[in-house]
Amino acid sequence: MKSLIAVFAVLVLNSVSHAQEPAAPALSMGNGEKNWIQTDGATRDGKVLSYPEVQIDGNGWLVMHPFESGAPNGDKYVAATYLESGTNKDVEIEVHKGVESGEMFIVMLHRDLNENGVLDFVFIDDTNVMDRAVFEGTRMIGHAVPAP
Repeated sequence: MKSLIAVFAVLVLNSVSHAQEPAAPALSMGNGEKNWIQTDGATRDGKVLSYPEVQIDGNGWLVMHPFESGAPNGDKYVAATYLESGTNKDVEIEVHKGVESGEMFIVMLHRDLNENGVLDFVFIDDTNVMDRAVFEGTRMIGHAVPAP
């Protein structure tokens, strides 16, 4: 299965324009107007990472995906914490494996689409899980970040 992050990584790493083909909308990662993750000022206490502020439009999840062999692996996650709709301050997320300073992760938002308070990380097609990644237009709300 190809995860959304793997598809994004391929798009980023292999962005080639073809004059004969219409340009597809460019995907990007970062913060949006209604959804964001403040990564500056992130801290760590053992396996618990803390982010100063996370805003999500609707209930959902802050999820961390690992990097493996230098690339993000969106087919699995190593941490998730539930977020209520709105601004969440000092958000803690516990990584379910050892974590080294400088280790890379993708930290991103997923929306709790069925509002059951359970991260439904079950693939429903080749790229999407049931609790889908949060997008604003073509911008996926997420960041590639090193652990503090």
